[in-house]
Amino acid sequence: MKRLPFLLTLACATTVQATDIVSGPMLGYRDMRTTALWFQTDGPGTAQVEYWRQDRPDQHQRTEPSPLKSEDDFAARVDITALAPGASYAYRILIDGQAVASGAGTFAAEKLWQWRQDPPDTSVLVGSCAYINDAEYDRPGKPYGGGMEIFAAMAAQHADWMIWLGDHLYLREADATSAWGISARYRQVRSFPALQPLLRSGHHVAIWDDHDYGPNDANASYPLKAASLTAFRRYWANPSYGLPELPGTFTITHTADADFFLLDNRWYRDADSLQASAKAMFGPAQMRWLKNALVNSTATFKIIVGGSQFLSEDHPYEGWHHFAEERQDFIDWLAVQKLDGVLFVSGDRHHTELLKLDRPGTYPLLDLTCSPLTSGTHPIGPEAGNPRRVAGTLLTEHNFCRLDFTGPQKQRRLTLRAFASDGSERWHKEFAIGELSQTDRKR
Repeated sequence: MKRLPFLLTLACATTVQATDIVSGPMLGYRDMRTTALWFQTDGPGTAQVEYWRQDRPDQHQRTEPSPLKSEDDFAARVDITALAPGASYAYRILIDGQAVASGAGTFAAEKLWQWRQDPPDTSVLVGSCAYINDAEYDRPGKPYGGGMEIFAAMAAQHADWMIWLGDHLYLREADATSAWGISARYRQVRSFPALQPLLRSGHHVAIWDDHDYGPNDANASYPLKAASLTAFRRYWANPSYGLPELPGTFTITHTADADFFLLDNRWYRDADSLQASAKAMFGPAQMRWLKNALVNSTATFKIIVGGSQFLSEDHPYEGWHHFAEERQDFIDWLAVQKLDGVLFVSGDRHHTELLKLDRPGTYPLLDLTCSPLTSGTHPIGPEAGNPRRVAGTLLTEHNFCRLDFTGPQKQRRLTLRAFASDGSERWHKEFAIGELSQTDRKR
């Protein structure tokens, strides 16, 4: 039932309607001992999460009380701790001590497999460019968003993870000039009914690109970037957000034997068209962090995730090719460092494709670009004959992608799949770890 305006409610109602969940619950990052849970309510209160191992239903635990405040959009992130690796749990959300019917679910902690068994199989969905129509603020004409059935198709995959590759919302002209406007757009998108089944499926982490950071093609000069970062942190339960001395959204998340290095391609970004040889998309401090993090990783697969394409070439649109010095330095460094299992995942481009860069004396680099989820599709234009595109991987329709990591430890395989908005598979490519390595993993 539609709520009455506040003053009318006071005049007519004899009881106060209880606070309820309007977005989520959504599981955020997880590891072996902790998982994050996000949800949003329609009013104030005090939130807790009660949880228990499914094989020990009589042993309940509760998180510390967390206030739901208007200045936080009544959003809550609760870290559920003291988990047993690999154990399955059930939970329910309590508002002011009362269980909320729509706030119950299950999750499992990451397994402790190292030195004990083969890595578990795991699956990760990816996608970018989710435009939710809002006629009052959209441009006139045909709605830009479409194919909303894609969210149900993604939820039906029952994947372990979803990584949002940026442009998970589109700030309109009326939004990007105020902190209030940024928050209002987050609220509108996150509560979209068709999105809720996906939010309640698997674990979710995110990066941003221009449209969920600021205006189109926004860079480091965006004056409200701090407000945008505050909103991002409020709505995404990532493991971390930059470093104490280095603001941003970059972080690392892990599942099985795959490390995902989630990069911030906006906070430190120069304009693509800036005439300066040393211009940067990620900036020297973030690149130093990435290099150290890659060297420190023991994962079989090291997936570098960014909002802009990494390996695209010879087109006028946004991409790392406009920052040639920064990109070439990193590609040269990868060859010298002899790191195995490195590949890229990106969004932004309103089409999907798999790009491959051959490298003398070592394995090729791959860049899986996956876009769009529900925003407009664009003609491929000047890139129709891109020589780096793997044959049969171009999609110019609403779509999402999936990464599957399977097999024994020394024979791991990565399968990349692309799906249409109705969930039908459009293509898949499979890679043995030996195809992404310089060393013999069987030794």
